[in-house]
Amino acid sequence: PLDVQVVALDWKWLFIYPEQGVATVNELALPVDRPVRFRISASSVMNSFYVPALAGQIYAMPAMETKLHAVLNTAGTYEGFSGNYSGAGFSTMRFRVKGLSEHDFAAWAEAARRAPVRLDRATYLKLERPSEREPVRHYAAVEQGLFDAVVNLCVEPGKMCMRDMMAIDARGGMGLAGIHNVRALEYDKFAGRGTVPFATTAQPMMVAATCVPMKPREQAEEAVKLTSLAPLKGFNLSRPGASSPLLTLAGNTTLSAPRRAS
Repeated sequence: PLDVQVVALDWKWLFIYPEQGVATVNELALPVDRPVRFRISASSVMNSFYVPALAGQIYAMPAMETKLHAVLNTAGTYEGFSGNYSGAGFSTMRFRVKGLSEHDFAAWAEAARRAPVRLDRATYLKLERPSEREPVRHYAAVEQGLFDAVVNLCVEPGKMCMRDMMAIDARGGMGLAGIHNVRALEYDKFAGRGTVPFATTAQPMMVAATCVPMKPREQAEEAVKLTSLAPLKGFNLSRPGASSPLLTLAGNTTLSAPRRAS
């Protein structure tokens, strides 16, 4: 099968061809009668990868990978788009699909290799920024492992990959040695990703949370506390039943709804 890696961006589509070593924006070229194996992800919100002439739609989600197997049987030009609303530029988030013979597909890939730019991590981070009505463009080469870095939320320099974080968690965490990495693992789009260059930000690192394993006796004591039905009162909040909105839990337990931090 032909491998194609797909990334749904705001608001355009990125296609990476590992075998051919090229990438495109808003253009998907496929050889006719050759099985295609799509690996699909997204940079921010959920989208849906949909080419009606090719196969059913499947979701593209950040920090996840979905797969789609398909084959295009007739040469021609078709349309692809997102089938899931994703914000302001959604209505123009469309791409062209070209069904080519094997010979024409090889010629298309060779022409893409003559493009003036290559897709490295720095170029990807610029492309990732929200934009609309992006023209078709080709990249002559692709940095090794870029798609896996997109899926694992670690395209930016200095970011720990999600797979590494999960492996550390599976082994019980890093203990005190991990407190210096906690701030670096925030993947919000407004500070940790995109808006502020991670490697150049002057914001100091901070410890967001530290989890210390409890002994069995301490766990039992915590379980007793959690099953108490006594009303709870937060700092500077009204008691349950007063003017603050209430959140009713199972049984007779009530919790004052927290106020938004100023």
